[in-house]
Amino acid sequence: MTAGAADSGELTVRLAPGVGEFEADEWNALGGRRNPFVSHQFLTALEDSGSVGEGTGWDPVPIVATDAQGRLKAAMPSYAKGHSQGEYVFDHAWADALHRAGRHYYPKLQIAAPFTPANGPRLLLSDDAFASHLLKGAQVVCEQNGLSGAHATFIEPEQVPLFEAGGWLMRSDIQFHWLNRDYDSFDDFLNALASRKRKNLRKERAAAQEGLRIDRLTGDDIKEHHWDAFWVFYQDTGARKWGTPYLTREAFTLIGERMGEKLVLILAYDDDEPIAGALNFVGSDAIYGRYWGCARDVRFLHFELCYYQAIDIAIERGLPRVEAGAQGGHKLARGYEPVKTWSAHWLVDDGFRAAVADFLEREREGVSTDQVFLDRRTPFKKGD
Repeated sequence: MTAGAADSGELTVRLAPGVGEFEADEWNALGGRRNPFVSHQFLTALEDSGSVGEGTGWDPVPIVATDAQGRLKAAMPSYAKGHSQGEYVFDHAWADALHRAGRHYYPKLQIAAPFTPANGPRLLLSDDAFASHLLKGAQVVCEQNGLSGAHATFIEPEQVPLFEAGGWLMRSDIQFHWLNRDYDSFDDFLNALASRKRKNLRKERAAAQEGLRIDRLTGDDIKEHHWDAFWVFYQDTGARKWGTPYLTREAFTLIGERMGEKLVLILAYDDDEPIAGALNFVGSDAIYGRYWGCARDVRFLHFELCYYQAIDIAIERGLPRVEAGAQGGHKLARGYEPVKTWSAHWLVDDGFRAAVADFLEREREGVSTDQVFLDRRTPFKKGD
């Protein structure tokens, strides 16, 4: 793929062969210090482990802007995609429509943290004024390389106006996040729930923990034998949900080595045998539940490791929210609330763009209606 242009004599926008081309401090200064999934450590772990790259359908092509001295001023984690797997914002119907019209939807440009339905910055900026340079650069990449369009997924809400100003089409959906209202403890959170819901959660936690030991590991406490156990759990979940796990075994080792202090690995043991686990990433304002798996089914253990333990950690660390991944209406009954998520789309073909814009307008109305419906069904005490 090719792209390169000097903009107004101030910045040069180009494609890089990977995030690994840059120094960690230089990249992270643009946003990776507060969000783990756009950090140099996470993105290069995916590159170096073969989780993205040749043969995966996720080819790293970060779009970057440098000044006259070659200093990195803005960046966009971008991938040339030959499919729509691992994105969690479903555009298969769009691909089918374009193919039926006799045109190609793939390849496309995906601006995202791979395999990660977590909100974060997609425009990594030393100054918001550079956003338009990156967005224009993405458009040029699509036009020069025969891509159908560019898609930025799970954009943090603060960056939505930047994409709107660039004329990109906005799409909304709903996730379930737990919001920390200055709770002092898990019991303090439970006291905010209606009586019946509160009792249900206590029963679930007791049933899940009965006869088991639950360990939380972070940093250097996570050893290779822990990753070996978790890899077994991850493969089982991946095989059932996606057919083939997205991450390689080496990815977990590299993630652990490079960003262990940003991880909380939760393992459940029956005596000394690990039977289930959940992996969490910690950002500056959220804990993100990402991967889960088990070797044995234990009632409510999924809820305990993925949802309740994450709430405990958020309260202990004073983090404002828990993002526990895509989908999952069952989270609602467990104190996770409906929150809008956003993606942005720029399509090369004018006719296709008009059709998608019409679809998105109608879809947003439905999403807003769904959010109102779900808000009314949270387990919290209702006012008089």
